[in-house]
Parts: sequence; structure tokens; C-alpha cells
Amino acid sequence: MPAYVVLTREHTHDAQEMERYGEKAKAAREGHDPQPLAFYGDFEVLEGSAMEGAVILRFSDMAAARAWYQSPAYQEARKHRFQGADYRVFIVDGVQEA
Repeated sequence: MPAYVVLTREHTHDAQEMERYGEKAKAAREGHDPQPLAFYGDFEVLEGSAMEGAVILRFSDMAAARAWYQSPAYQEARKHRFQGADYRVFIVDGVQEA
């Protein structure tokens, strides 16, 4: 069953740290199977608080999503994300495909 990692950027504090994060996060995808479904494109908040953008990554299953998120390469990138912006990040199970 597919799983989705959703990252919503709430507020940027340091653009340079976000640039470092972007470089390291891109490299952290190597060896994993994320399929970007949304990547900071146009969006409209219908309910809830404002945000600056969102990313949705599709993985083959929850284990693959967790493996990417917990990988040393992504954990290194994440340090820069923490310094650069406020995010909400979660993993959600998808629907069984027919």
C-alpha cells in the first residue's frame, strides 16, 4: 500500500539554511523511491492556518517512507530545515490500489 510524506512549510527564517536543506534533501533521495506528487507549486489554503508551500512524496509503503526519513542523509539535511523554517511533516498510509 503506498504511503505519502507530506511537508508543509509554515514560515521561513533563514533562506540560506533552506538552500542547504534543498541541496542535501535532494541528495538524500538517492537509494530511496520517492515520487514527487507536489513540490512547492501553486496552492490555496481552504481551511486552517497560512503556509508558504508544500511537498508530497509518494513511497511504495510506510516502511520505505520511514527508511527515507530516518536515513542518515535525510537526518543531516533535516538539521538545516530546522534552522531555516518551521514545518509540519507527517506520513500517511494511502489507499490500496485496484
